[in-house]
Amino acid sequence: MRSHLLNGLTAESYRRSVTEGVERVAAKLATAASPFTGVTVDDLAPRVDSVDLDQPLGDTAAALDELEEVYLRDAVYFHHPRYLAHLNCPVVIPAVVGEAVLSAVNSSLDTWDQSAGGTLIERKLIDWTNARIGFGPAADGVFTSGGSQSNLQALLLAREEAKAESFGQLRVFTSEVSHFSVKKSAKLLGLGPDAVVVIPVDHEKRMHTVALARELERCVQDSLVPMAVVATAGTTDFGSIDPLPEIAELCAQFGTWMHVDAAYGCGLLTSLKHRDRIDGIERADSVTVDYHKSFFQPVSSSAVLVRDAATLRHATYHADYLNPRRMVQERIPNQVDKSLQTTRRFDALKLWMTLRVMGADGIGELFDEVCALAQEGWALLAADPRYDVVVAPSLSTLVFRYIPADVTDPAEIDRANLYARKALFASGDAVVAGTKVGGRHYLKFTLLNPETTAADIAAVLDLIAGHAEQYLGESLDRAS
Repeated sequence: MRSHLLNGLTAESYRRSVTEGVERVAAKLATAASPFTGVTVDDLAPRVDSVDLDQPLGDTAAALDELEEVYLRDAVYFHHPRYLAHLNCPVVIPAVVGEAVLSAVNSSLDTWDQSAGGTLIERKLIDWTNARIGFGPAADGVFTSGGSQSNLQALLLAREEAKAESFGQLRVFTSEVSHFSVKKSAKLLGLGPDAVVVIPVDHEKRMHTVALARELERCVQDSLVPMAVVATAGTTDFGSIDPLPEIAELCAQFGTWMHVDAAYGCGLLTSLKHRDRIDGIERADSVTVDYHKSFFQPVSSSAVLVRDAATLRHATYHADYLNPRRMVQERIPNQVDKSLQTTRRFDALKLWMTLRVMGADGIGELFDEVCALAQEGWALLAADPRYDVVVAPSLSTLVFRYIPADVTDPAEIDRANLYARKALFASGDAVVAGTKVGGRHYLKFTLLNPETTAADIAAVLDLIAGHAEQYLGESLDRAS
């Protein structure tokens, strides 16, 4: 069994095995005619269940053949131009090279004696991102597993910085279309069920700052503590960006921690055309970025950034076997001093390779392309009488609803849109997302692939309409 260990003696076997795997994936990427095969759970589950994990195949080629059957053939391929659903991006090749390197070397980014150069590379990328945000020299941060963890850590710091006699006094303010992880984080942090105050949004799905000011004032009047305001730069459903300068003013006025969830909108940090859309982010106390959304990085690659490095002390614990206190005096950099995780992948290497090969402008050009594509999609939807589109895109998301000319029952229209989405997924021709707006069912394009064209959008709209019309025709037949 030692022949399977990666070391100097097995380097050639490693090269052959990884090459075999890469060739299989490359072949799938080159030949995938659609983003999905339409396989059902009932079809796929028996194939996976039939695998006897206690009977190894003993051969990489055989294992890859089996993997073709249980995964590769029916995977959802985000690189395909008609994958238009969630915040999943196609990935850039330099990042995939970084992924291969970091997996093989297997550094753990908790302590210096496990990562050395990896520690310094991550710190360099944190400094680079902070400079892009506009934070000063006191800023810091750490890579995380994703936006939910970044939001959790940011609110942990805000909770510890807040001056309150009990957690029950603390209140967090966020918009009605912010990420669910805000409420989840509040619960995990031991805050009360009323801790999160939801602020309504305007017609552009941006936090209503007049309502925010009113709720902050009420909070103080009720002898409660405004712990944090969570602004969103790129909401999951609409890509909307809250008015950051106005929110920053209110946070300064009420002495409240300002967190900006820019998991989606962080791509604007490299944009050549639209960086001004997140002006005001530099006034935040903390920021979430997901490089694996709009920097075209493989999952996972995320970070939480803070304007004042001293606040990260709230996540610091020392263990004699790992990061004893003396290491601080010895100026040994241990990333575990800042992180909620201990063992942690060297995910920063993917972004490092991307910047060293493509540069920040290369990332920004790709993100600008999908933002421009969303504008084209908006124009198509606005001119199409079959569809109602909710709001003009701030980033690259479009939320819309099929509206048949001869049906007025909202519930029936809901069912037609739900059916169209499911039927489209089952066909494998395209993948779109869904959400609710005002209690009604809507469809969603999240455009993160620069290879997607306006023609792809138009074709998918025709497919959706066709499925919806089929449902309505069958529904009419059943009713008669």
